[in-house]
Amino acid sequence: MATKGRSGCPISLSLELLGDRWTLLIIRDLAFAGKRHFREFLQSDEGISSRTLAERLQTLQDEGILTRSDDPSHGLKAIYRLTDAGIDLLPVLATLGAWGSKHRKADDKLAQIAND
Repeated sequence: MATKGRSGCPISLSLELLGDRWTLLIIRDLAFAGKRHFREFLQSDEGISSRTLAERLQTLQDEGILTRSDDPSHGLKAIYRLTDAGIDLLPVLATLGAWGSKHRKADDKLAQIAND
């Protein structure tokens, strides 16, 4: 789970895992949009490709941020869920959302969600 990064700095180590364009958006969609299935993530406004999504989901599983299990209601689907480590990221996302609504031009409806 823990990997050796370029330095022992916890911010640097965190950014090595979370600092790409897509990872926090996947976690956002799991936590705040209720998305659980691969195809649901593909429908996000940001337009992630299926290949990139598959790679990021696998990395998040490997790093213990989320789990993947079979969907009992549909044998060909998988359900993704946040682990405790993933849930620990929710205050980070909330703070990032609040900062974005204050300092960036955000959609008013989405900014209100970030501020709540």
